[in-house]
Amino acid sequence: MVTQRNPQVNLVNLSKTDYRGDPTTLCQGCGHNSISSQIIAACYELNIPPEKLVKFSGIGCSSKAPTYFLNRSFGFNGLHGRMPSLATGAMFADTTLIGIGMSGDGDTVSIGMGQFKHVMRRNLPLVYIVANNGVYGLTKGQFSATAEEGLALKGQGQNPYMPIDIVWEAVVGRATFVARSFAGDPKQVRELLKAALSHRGIAVLDIISPCVTFNNQDDSHHSYAWGRNHEIALHELAYVPPAEEIMVEYAEGESKEVDMHDGSRIVLRKLGADYDPTDRSKILTMLEEANRKQELITGLIYINTGQKSLFNLYHLPDEPLNRLSPDRIRPPRETIAKVNAMMF
Repeated sequence: MVTQRNPQVNLVNLSKTDYRGDPTTLCQGCGHNSISSQIIAACYELNIPPEKLVKFSGIGCSSKAPTYFLNRSFGFNGLHGRMPSLATGAMFADTTLIGIGMSGDGDTVSIGMGQFKHVMRRNLPLVYIVANNGVYGLTKGQFSATAEEGLALKGQGQNPYMPIDIVWEAVVGRATFVARSFAGDPKQVRELLKAALSHRGIAVLDIISPCVTFNNQDDSHHSYAWGRNHEIALHELAYVPPAEEIMVEYAEGESKEVDMHDGSRIVLRKLGADYDPTDRSKILTMLEEANRKQELITGLIYINTGQKSLFNLYHLPDEPLNRLSPDRIRPPRETIAKVNAMMF
């Protein structure tokens, strides 16, 4: 008699419910929620036990997201821009774990730019997700470092600065896996996540994730934004109207214009099957051309499987360092005596 497997569970006998987190407190329609959903789907489809994965985050709406996926996984919400340090320490302690770092454009390329650049060049095995919306959502929508030049937002004026391109920084910074996607293209997000989770090195995913609250330029006197700007309130109160999540579907090699919640548009172009993601010089030229055309290239942009990871450089054992016995961690007395003798 052949016993058929329950189609509601994966190969490690877990249902998709086992990969979920707490109910989201982010705004309805926020792209970050879509990213969380695809992390759940990717881990479920890859049959990764949640206990074998650890989550890290910094500060911002994006850094709240780990609460909303993989409840059975350990997680650490740290300081603004300091997520890579936390991830490095934890991953060193147990190299058998899979790490996911959830960050935002403010958390990564403003206060966290230094740590971002160093974790890339060290090639720490980590899936580094940047939920990129161009604003600081937790502090009332100021421009982030990725906001496009000339963008005008109510209450913030017009952005005079050139934007930082996260994908460009990742390729130049020698990350070994670089991809970009759009939160409203769940199929592409999911497949890129699955590839990143299988990569042994730093995997940077720049995911454009629309903010439904602060990228809103509605000048109507009946709008929530106009009312907030003209009322005299006793207390600071805010209501965010629900919005439909922006979803798109388009083929490889095609471009698509996407209308955002604030009435602006972005142009997405999905890489074709004939694209070579291993030639860094051609990739930088392609990115420069795409920026000139104001296109956002999506897909796997760069990969290098030959570079040593941080774990290889330090010859770390497969056995977690926090489980090694003291006699295997501490040097013998003779070695300490030799080191001390060298000091005199």
